[in-house]
Formats: sequence, structure tokens, C-alpha cells
Amino acid sequence: MAKKKNNNKSNILFRYGLITSAFVILAIAIVIKLFTTTIIQAKEWNARAERDFSGLDTISPERGNILADNGNILACNLRVYDIKIDLRHAKVKKKKFIQAQIDSLADSLDLYYPRKANLHSLPPDTIKKYSWRTKLNQEFAKDPDKRNRALKIVKKGTLYDYEFLKTLPYLRDFKGRGYRHPLYPEERNMRIYPFGRMAYRSIGRVNENKKGEFHGFSGLECDLDSQLYGKPGLAKKVTLTSGVSNWVTQPSLRGLDVVTTINIDMQDMLEEELQKVLEECNGEWGTALIMEVETGEIKAIANLEKLGDHYGEALNRAVRGFEPGSVMKPISLMVAFEDGLVKSVNDGIDCSPFQRTSDPHAPSYKTMKQVIEMSSNTGIARVIFRGYQSNPERFYDRLERIGFFEPMRSGIAAEQIPVIRRLEEMRGNRRVTMTERHLDLARQAYGYNTLIPPLYTLAYYNAIANGGNLIKPHLMKRLIGHGMDSIIDIARLSRRVCSEETAAKVKECLKEPVWGNHGTARMVQDDRVVIAGKTGTAYPVPDHGGAYDKSRRRYAFAGFFPYDKPKYSCMALILAGSGTSANRTSGQVVKNMAVKLYSRGMLDNSTSYTEEKKESSPIVYSRPGDATTGLAKAVKVSSVKNIKTDNPDHNISIKAMPNLAGFDAASAVRILEKQGVNVRLHGSGRVVNQSISPGAELRRGSTITLTLQS
Repeated sequence: MAKKKNNNKSNILFRYGLITSAFVILAIAIVIKLFTTTIIQAKEWNARAERDFSGLDTISPERGNILADNGNILACNLRVYDIKIDLRHAKVKKKKFIQAQIDSLADSLDLYYPRKANLHSLPPDTIKKYSWRTKLNQEFAKDPDKRNRALKIVKKGTLYDYEFLKTLPYLRDFKGRGYRHPLYPEERNMRIYPFGRMAYRSIGRVNENKKGEFHGFSGLECDLDSQLYGKPGLAKKVTLTSGVSNWVTQPSLRGLDVVTTINIDMQDMLEEELQKVLEECNGEWGTALIMEVETGEIKAIANLEKLGDHYGEALNRAVRGFEPGSVMKPISLMVAFEDGLVKSVNDGIDCSPFQRTSDPHAPSYKTMKQVIEMSSNTGIARVIFRGYQSNPERFYDRLERIGFFEPMRSGIAAEQIPVIRRLEEMRGNRRVTMTERHLDLARQAYGYNTLIPPLYTLAYYNAIANGGNLIKPHLMKRLIGHGMDSIIDIARLSRRVCSEETAAKVKECLKEPVWGNHGTARMVQDDRVVIAGKTGTAYPVPDHGGAYDKSRRRYAFAGFFPYDKPKYSCMALILAGSGTSANRTSGQVVKNMAVKLYSRGMLDNSTSYTEEKKESSPIVYSRPGDATTGLAKAVKVSSVKNIKTDNPDHNISIKAMPNLAGFDAASAVRILEKQGVNVRLHGSGRVVNQSISPGAELRRGSTITLTLQS
């Protein structure tokens, strides 16, 4: 028995010895490691700590907003949340799996947050594939450690969505906040555009780079990125009682808000009118823009292109170069007036065939007004030759002096400058003949052999309407933020391109295409708004090069309105089949815009026709006898306008044809038919002409035609 006790004691002591030895070895190892870390490797560990805790993290700034001219938001930031569930969460693993609860959760998610839009209207197989019941059952069938840790329930949701989800079946059984709950939101910023694709290319879009920063890649978002982006902040990691956290050392600075010149109402109208005309002419694409004459502000810009069976937002062709065609002629005429090549709008020029082109319009000798009215290629070419025939290269230099090749810096991305060849004697290593240079000069004068963006063409029409003062077109109006409100200085964007006298002459010529008897844009006429402008057509060249494609044409119209006091300038450019005209296409876009602006009181006019009506008196046409006074009393009016007749005594002879000028139709017909004369009427209103002269013998059975006019 004593021997057995001694053996147990020995075993116990041996075990204590082993344990003690292990602790001693562990203690020695800890001391050695501590010594190594704090003494031998101190420099290395201190450097690592310095890197970890003194390193600065970048805090992305909040991007500034883009606003319309009245403060409406065109682009802004929205904080959204991707709401996810951690199916490996300890509470999920611990909770007893109940199929009915999972199915109930799935049904609620299908109702409020379906994985596919309009799920219940889809075929049964699709419903089964995209239902939450299928997805959740697949996840819960997996091993708990292999389930999805970030199953996305809601994309771009709100905190309300997060709180609502926690009330749904199964999820409401979990308690706690933050990481203590298996459902969690991931915050992120999103750039939104409340007006959708309105002015899409002009406003632009943003992209997220590899660093998680949002920068603009098109439109104003790109051109003004340095202003909109703001200034990043800095933060470093610090140790707190609750652990390691970020400490903000320099807060980020929010980007500036940019107030644009875009008018939402005008933008909507311009897009609508451009699409309507494109649909009518089955056009391939169209671009249009409208500017305020006095300020150069771009109030609206539209770009549409045929995409299958509908029209959608297209490339911003307003800033891309195209052969402008005849819309270049008024600019060439402006140069001619300014250089003294012609003095008056009534100065004449020979328009006979010239430089391989002819003028199909009569007469062959035209005034400057007729050259623009009838769009004479030979006329404008001969005018320019008066000053530049000997030195064709000087025409380029003349355009350069008025800033024709300077960047507009409008704020529209991918803006191009005009391309016009300088007609020098040497082109590279080849000598160019004067004959070739003359042919190019003539074509440049009337808008061929050039590439001019519509933005530039309209800017110079705007300058003509503005008395010769060119204000560079621009989309940015002011910058707001950081305690400042900076308004763009218009004076810095202005330059004089011609005298007021020259501008007035060209302006007078520009009225003729619309209002002249032989104008190329007579369909643009509207009595409510007097529009002045010029049409232009040009054949496109295929993208791969080669000859002109004569099955299609680019139709342009550029002009301004109202004529007497121009408030807006507008241009449209449309590519369509060759079976139409600028008069019927781009000209109608400008006309319809002018009429719509007028009807809304946006041309400094009254806002409705009712407000414009002035008190007027009823009109009474001439009648046999003097019944005007009695008639006025009968209808209880204080005064009437009486249309007088050439027969003041209203003495109707039955032997000779009476003078019926001024009579209303009913009275005239009654008088003549009583004498047995047949009557034909043309028009409405009072008699202004008759086919049988007054005083002629009156014969029964004869026929007389009366022309009426209101």
C-alpha cells in the first residue's frame, strides 16, 4: 500500500515537473521574443508602426451640383445604400432553421424588392428562376460556413429600406445594431440626373476610377471637373480605447456648384421640335442650339439620332465640324462689307457662271440683298474675289483676325475649331496653281471646302444680331460655394468682329431669305415673329472618304428673332434624304421654337393673345344707303369702322356696272343678281376688285368675278 502511494506521488511530481518546465520554456521564449522585438528589432517595428499610424488616407470630397439657369438641379449626389445579409453570421448559424419563415421572407422580398422587374407577369419558369424563394433555399441548403456573406437584398436603397427590411419575417427575430445584426447597409455616393437624358451630352456623365474617385468623362462634368470635384481630405489611423480608428486631420472640401445657362423649358421645347421634324423627314440625325443674343448664353442644345425605330440622344454634333454650305455666305458678306468691297445692300454684282459654278436664279445681276435672298454662289464668290483674288491666302487671315479659329471654350466637351485651308502658293512640297487656289477661294466663300461647327456659325450670326459684338457662346453662368458667388464676366468673352453699320447691313440682307419674294426660306415666315436667317445645304462625305454621297444632304438654317430687337439666335442642322430642303426641315425647327417662345411670352411680349388685344371697333362694309348709324345703335356700340366705297352716294345705276369696291359680299351679290348678273366670288371680306369695270354696260346673263379681301 505504501509502495502504491509512493508511485502516485512520483507520477504527480513528474507531471508538475513537466508542466513547470513547459511554463519556464514558454517564459524564456517570451522573454527572448520580447528582447528581440524591443531591442534587436526595435527600429524595424517602430518604422512599421510609424507607417501604419502616421500614414494618411484620402477622403473623397462631395462633388458639386450642376444647376439650370433657374436653380433646378441637373446633376447632384445622392447617398444610397446597398443592403446585404451575412448568412455566415453567428446569429444566423445559431438560429434554428424554419422553412416556413424563410418562405415567408422570400414572399415579402418578391413583393417589395423583386430580383427582376414585373416578376409576376413573366412566364412560370422565369418566375421560379428569379424568385427569392429559390435563391434563399439555395443559400440555406449550403454548409453554414460556405454561405454568402454579402447576399445583396436591395441595390441603391435608403435607410428607410434598411429599417423596413428588419421588420420582415425571419429578419425581425434578430436583435442588435451594426455588426451585431446579420443585415447591414453599405453606403456609397451616386450621381443622379433628375431630368434624365435631357441635354445628356451637354451636361455629361461621371466615371469611378480605380481609387474610387468620381471624375467627369464627358460634357460639363468633364470640362468643369476641377471645379466640381472639390479638394480631397486626409485622415490617419489612431489607437482608441475601442480599437484603431480613422482620425480626420484635414476635412475634404466640397466641390463648387455650377449654375449653367440651360433653360429647362427651352431645352424641352428644342428637343421636342427637333424630334418632330426628324420624324417628318425621316432624318438620320439632327442637332440644334439656341443662344441668347445679348449674353451669348446657350439656353438649349439638342442632339438626336435615329436608333432603330426611334430617336435617341446622339453625339454632340453642334461642336463638330461640317461643310456648312450657304449659311457661310452672310459671314463672307460681313467681311466684304467691312473691307469695303461693297458699300450698300443695294450694290449689284454679276452672278453669271464663275469658277465652275452657276447661279440658276434670275436675274443674273443681283443686289447684295438678292445674293443672300436667292443664295447665289457666284454672287458671293465674285464679291470676295474683289478683295482676295490676288492673294487668296489673305481670306484665311481675315477670318483669323475676327477670331474665327479661336477656341470658344463653351464648356461643351470635344469642341472643335473650324478648319479652313490657308490658300498658300506652296502646299507642302507642291506648288499650287492660282487656278486651283481661286477655285478653293470661291468654294470657301459659299461654305464648301471647309469644316465649321454649327456652334461657330451660330456665334457669328449672333454677333450680327448683336450689332457686330461677338460674345463667345458658353454653358457656364456662375460658380457657387466656399462662401463665394462668382458670375462669369461677359466682357471677357466679347470681341467686336465688325462695325454696327456692317452688322445692320448684313442683318437687313438676312431678312430676305425668309421674307423676300424669291427667298429660299419662305416657309419660315410667321406673322407673329419676324425671323431672319439663311438656309444652307451640303452633301455629306462617307466616313471612309471618297466622293460626295448625293443620296443624302445636310440641311442647315441659322437665324435670329424677333428681327427688330433680336433676343435669341438659333440654328438647326439635319441629315436626311435629298428629297427635301432646309426650308422644310431645319428651318421649321427654328420657326417652331420662335412661335413657342412667343406663345409663352418669352420674347418680351405678352404671355397670351388676350393680353395683346387692344380695344377695337367693329368693321362695317359699304352698303346701299347710309345704314351705319342705325346699325351701330342696334348692336349698342359707340363707334364702328366704316369701309368707304368709291361711290360715296351709294348711287347704284341699273344701266351700267356699279363700282362695288368696299361692299360686303352679300350686298354686292344681292345688287348684281337683282339685275340678272351671275356672280363668282374669290376670297372673303370686302370687294377689292371686279372683273367687269365700273361704268361698263350692264348686260343680263353676264358673269362677273368679285375678288374679296378681309
